[in-house]
Amino acid sequence: MAKVSGNNAPVRRKRTANLILLGLGILVVVLAVLSFLVGRYPISPDKVVAMLVDRIIPVDAFWTDQEETIFFNVRLPRVVMAMLVGCCLSSAGAAYQGTFQNPLVSPDILGASQGAAFGAAVAILLGFASFGISAMAFVFAIITVLLVIAVAQAARGNQVLTVVLAGVMVSSLFSAGVSFTKLIADPADQLPAITYWLMGSLTSAKPSDVYMAFPPMFIGLVVLFVLRWKINILTMGDDEASTMGVNTKLLRMVIILAATLVTAASVAVTGMIGWVGLVIPHLSRMLIGSDYRKLMPASMLMGASFLLLVDDVSRLATTAEIPIGILTAFIGAPFFLYLITREGRKRK
Repeated sequence: MAKVSGNNAPVRRKRTANLILLGLGILVVVLAVLSFLVGRYPISPDKVVAMLVDRIIPVDAFWTDQEETIFFNVRLPRVVMAMLVGCCLSSAGAAYQGTFQNPLVSPDILGASQGAAFGAAVAILLGFASFGISAMAFVFAIITVLLVIAVAQAARGNQVLTVVLAGVMVSSLFSAGVSFTKLIADPADQLPAITYWLMGSLTSAKPSDVYMAFPPMFIGLVVLFVLRWKINILTMGDDEASTMGVNTKLLRMVIILAATLVTAASVAVTGMIGWVGLVIPHLSRMLIGSDYRKLMPASMLMGASFLLLVDDVSRLATTAEIPIGILTAFIGAPFFLYLITREGRKRK
């Protein structure tokens, strides 16, 4: 009987993991629906459904023009962007942590966030509009990571270590660039704009931002989802992965580029939102285990739910919206401290 029970254990674990993923999926849907309804101008559920249906099949309008404008131009892109960015940052964090075999790695480890910040700051100095700022942030984020990879390729030694060290160095360089732009910015309008962008926010999310960010996000997320089982192999170490016939150098580079792509697209449209990519993968690991076949989709769903919830708090907590980057830091830092002390108690 014990043997039968042991054989059934993997089946039970798989069933439990699938139920957890189903629950996380339902949670995302529920939070998205609530996010559509709440706000400074609440919209009733029947109007939300009717307005969405009206885009496919015309129905008799019983909503105001103001409600339609708020829903399609403000609330819908903001909710969609919150889900996409949360999904991207958390999946990128999980991918980096597995690829670099380091639980303290986050999506900005290769300097994408600082590169994007520098690009956005320069765009603000040059007087670019919102789309131009996002485009510059995205381009500089990609340039930063390509520079990191080039430096790491030129250096000798452990590839993982050189990539991380190159990321720290290049990130520091672009951080200094951001500080310089703040120094020469006009304190009346440019400096506040740069400072607010660095805090991270979904306040200005527009349909054009979704259209711009979705293609790179989709490509990167698909790559990470398809290759999620191979991240399990990378966590075993390069030597063991090589014995299994895996080209670890190529695989690691593909995963890094995909994770960087979704990170760059996220930061470009929302500014710097920290802690999501560091904390959510840990929380998902506690909930569903370390198997990336389940951990990656769990991180995606939990990241989307987390950012939806935090954005709702940002919108409703005070009369003036709190930048979402501040809230994620307030939540993420104490939670990560709890994780560290929890692991320390386990070892004793």
